Amino acid sequence: MNEIRDLIVGIDFGKEYSQICYYDRKGDEARSLSMKAGGNQYEAPCILCWRPEQKDYCVGLEADYFVREKGGIMIDDVYGICEKSDSVLVEGQELAPWEILAQFLQGMLKFLGVAELVKNTKCVAVTLPGLTEIQVENFQKAFEIIGFPHEKYMLLDYGESFYYYVLSQKRETWNRSVGWYAFTPENVSFRKMTMNGATKPVTVKLEEAVETELPAEGQERDSEFGKFVQKTLGRDLFSSIQITGDGFSQDWAEQSVRLLCYQKRKVFYGNNLFAKGACAAGKEKTENKALKGYRFLSDSLVMADVGMEMRVMGSPTYYPLIEAGNNWYDSKASCEFILDDTEELVFIVSTYHRPEKRRVGMMLPGIPVRPDKTTRLRLELQYVSSTECKVTVTDLGFGEMFPSSGKTWTETVEW
Repeated sequence: MNEIRDLIVGIDFGKEYSQICYYDRKGDEARSLSMKAGGNQYEAPCILCWRPEQKDYCVGLEADYFVREKGGIMIDDVYGICEKSDSVLVEGQELAPWEILAQFLQGMLKFLGVAELVKNTKCVAVTLPGLTEIQVENFQKAFEIIGFPHEKYMLLDYGESFYYYVLSQKRETWNRSVGWYAFTPENVSFRKMTMNGATKPVTVKLEEAVETELPAEGQERDSEFGKFVQKTLGRDLFSSIQITGDGFSQDWAEQSVRLLCYQKRKVFYGNNLFAKGACAAGKEKTENKALKGYRFLSDSLVMADVGMEMRVMGSPTYYPLIEAGNNWYDSKASCEFILDDTEELVFIVSTYHRPEKRRVGMMLPGIPVRPDKTTRLRLELQYVSSTECKVTVTDLGFGEMFPSSGKTWTETVEW
């Protein structure tokens, strides 16, 4: 591995397998790390093993070996554990999901072989098939246990990882639409990525997936996939086609590959797209900023700009709180201010679909009656989903003259 400091790391945390890669600045690309020294085994089973003799944990292929040969204690389905809040019993000890996740992440990061990992890491980007509130909370607590501050890691779903991967490739592979076929042994789904160059920034979106079941193998599987290709690609122009997942093989896909390559379309197949896409996202967010002219319309992104009109240093101004275009789990803000003869807070809101500025009020019933400009409040905004924002207002009082009442007002709003 070429990098030893300012590491940018991508991890694909899949339901069955995980992968890790790092950004190689010399080669100007993301490079996958093998799970075996000198080998080309890049996928690690999403399992953890407690080794009683060593009193530690190991992951992936090593975990599989110690469970099979050395009597290690298996913790399987780490992905499923992290979808829940329930504790797991390991050797008579109850472990929270984030504690198990922290051990798994540490095990994966050890493949980097870097000392003082937190100090020498610029960003760890983890991508998952999807992201729920519980998963986000588990990852946040896991990274906290490991010692990573919030600004040194990021989470994204497979759709966003796909976006970053594609736009990190040569422009001729994405200057028109891009097709994405995601395989499992039983079925295949298709999504189309399109760009709207008429907007500023250019908006990029993935259309809703369409899916079909496939026969188990052979010519019949090839034929059915070929029909699905014709149905999904139609007469549209595509710069490239990306194929991911287990279940695709050129051994059976003879007719369908010819259809995919029609009109000189470039077709790519591999199992490291999401890890490399996560790595590209980390590079973009921390260094490149090459995609600032583009906005990906993900289901995970907040689409509202939220602020307030305030007086700062005596002058009226707009004070921004939440900026559109960030993932909901990264969208939070807080500030303190002095209330000016009112029982209502007014937020200035504009969204991607409604760009005109709107005024949205929040009443503070029961707020203590005090002289003007003697009520200090703390305001906290925290998105709990891509559309719902939790607003918390706390009365801080005003020094010894007007102690805090301890009152708190909370609302969950959809701007």
